[in-house]
Parts: sequence; structure tokens; C-alpha cells
Amino acid sequence: MNEPVLSMASGCACLPERRGFLSGLLAMGAGAVLPGCAASGDAAAAISNRIDIHHHLFSPAYVAELAKANQAPPIVRNWSLAKTLDDMNKAGVATAILSVTTPQVGFTDGENARRIARESNEWVARLGRDHPGRFGSFAMLPMHDMDSALREMEYALDVLKADGIGLLTSYGDKWLGHPSFAPLMDELNRRKAILYTHPTAANCCRNILTPEVPPTVIEFGTDTTRTITDIVFSGTAARCPDLRFIFSHAGGTLPFLTERLIKMPVLDPKLQPRVPRGVLHELKRFYYDTAWSAHPGALASLTRLVNVSQILLGSDYPYRTGEDNVKGLIDYGFSAADLQAIGRGNALRLLPRLAS
Repeated sequence: MNEPVLSMASGCACLPERRGFLSGLLAMGAGAVLPGCAASGDAAAAISNRIDIHHHLFSPAYVAELAKANQAPPIVRNWSLAKTLDDMNKAGVATAILSVTTPQVGFTDGENARRIARESNEWVARLGRDHPGRFGSFAMLPMHDMDSALREMEYALDVLKADGIGLLTSYGDKWLGHPSFAPLMDELNRRKAILYTHPTAANCCRNILTPEVPPTVIEFGTDTTRTITDIVFSGTAARCPDLRFIFSHAGGTLPFLTERLIKMPVLDPKLQPRVPRGVLHELKRFYYDTAWSAHPGALASLTRLVNVSQILLGSDYPYRTGEDNVKGLIDYGFSAADLQAIGRGNALRLLPRLAS
């Protein structure tokens, strides 16, 4: 059965279910609902100005390259612009910040990796120009060597006007606090840039459980926590106070392990110079998205660690839908003000260009 979608002209779907419309009003405030719709069958669709910070895409050329490496599953091959816009409209998402998920260009190296990253970043930039206001981007980098990564970062931010850089949580056996990544971190800090991270399965931990349990279930959340820990205790976070970090999936297992991280400099004083402002200071200044985390277990823990001001809406489309995420946030019981902050306001602080 086809679900109704938002009209591109009006920004809302006119459905007969009044209860959902009232939920939407309570969730975000009547001022956020566009005129012209008497009712909406879904609280998500009643709003049309959300910003999805965690939304994936696959350009045709990139899919072809993945297919050559036998790394293009059906969900990747079946991605389309029409489907992504449909998902955004159903969830009341005005703008999706697009990024390429794992493996990015990790399946190749050298000139091939540089070419694929450049082609993909340029394709996303054209998509944004062709659909004004609907898309932003976190550019991917060929991280096989730092010179290539720095050149692509400069091109993506200065020429393509990407909104930030999107890195994986680890590359081979190195997490983002590793000294080899310091030149990139320092330059991003100098630019006061946004660094969005997406988990992957590290070399250490592939195929270590029963084959039916994919790495997305355990390893993705764990690798996010590993890279946050590495960024903090390598001194990278303290050295780069102007670099704005976004971590996926509510920080993985981080909220549950915070006490252990806080205790580390107490138990091992040589770590104290690496966290001069304290571990909690760094953890609280990071941003965390809600992809695969819009449920009471994750949200209860995350909101005890950080203020709502640090939480961003993320759908993880096409692996989940925007409607799933928005419904989870509404069902959790956030106030209208908090839903507005998570759904739009916090992202606007990071990306003020989207206000227009």
C-alpha cells in the first residue's frame, strides 16, 4: 500500500487522522505547521522544517565501483534520489546532510581512492545545487595518505562548499586520535570545521561473533566509543577546541561507560595533561545524533550525559526511515522545545546557512 507523501509545494500531507495532527502540534508547536492542511495522519509529517544530519547517499558511479569490489548490497544498489526525497517528506525533513557510509573508499587505495572520493563529492555538490535548500554534505576523504586527505578536504570545503567532513571511526587499526591523523585534525580545528563520524568495523573485530550477527549490531557502536576515547585521551580533543565533532548513534556505548573514562586520569595521573579541562568537559561539548538511538534506553542514557543542545536528529536512511526516528523522539516524551532543538535548532547553530 502506498503511503501518502508530502507535497513539494505545500510541504505537508493532508490526511484525515486528527489525532496525529494534534500530536504534531504538541510536539513542535503550532507555528511550525504549515498552513493549508486541515489535518495530518502523522506527527512526523505535520512538521516540514527538520534537519537530518545522518542521511546516506550512493552516486551511480560510486555504486558501480562498490559493485566491482563486490561491496554493493541491494540496499545500496536500490538507492535513488526519488526515494530519499520521499523519505524526507514523510518525516518532515526540509534538509538532509548527506554522507557516504562505510566503507567509503576503504575498498581501494592510491589514485583510485582519490578519484572516487572526488567524483562522489562533486556529485553530491551538484545534487545540492540542483535542489536548493534540500541537501548539504559531509565530504569523504581518501584517508590512505594524509596529503591526499588534506588536498581533498581543502577542495571540498573551499570549492565545493561542503558543510563539513565525514570520516569513519577507524581506518584499519587506527582510530581518529592517532598521531597520523593529527595534521587533518589540526587543520579542521583551524577552520573551526564540522567533523561528522560514522562507525565501521575495525580490523581487530571483524567476523568475531556468530556469522548471523553483522558488525552493525555490536561493532559499530563499540567503534564509535573507541574513537571518542582515542580522541579524548590522545589529547586531540583538548588540542582542537574549535573542531566540532558529531558522533553517530548517540555515541555508541559511550554513555554507559562514561564513569570509567572519567576515572582514567584519576587512576593514571600521566593522562591528566591530555585532558586539562577534564574528560566530562570534552564529552559534553561533542554532538551526538539519534540514528538507531531514538528509543528510551539510549535516550535516557544520552540525556544524562549531555544537554539536549548537543543532540541532533539523524535517520541513517536508507538503513532506517526518518519517520522511525521522529516517532521515537516524540514517543520518548521530549517537550515541544526539546523536539524543536533536536529536530532543527541545534543543527542551525552548527549550520546557520540553513536558516535561509
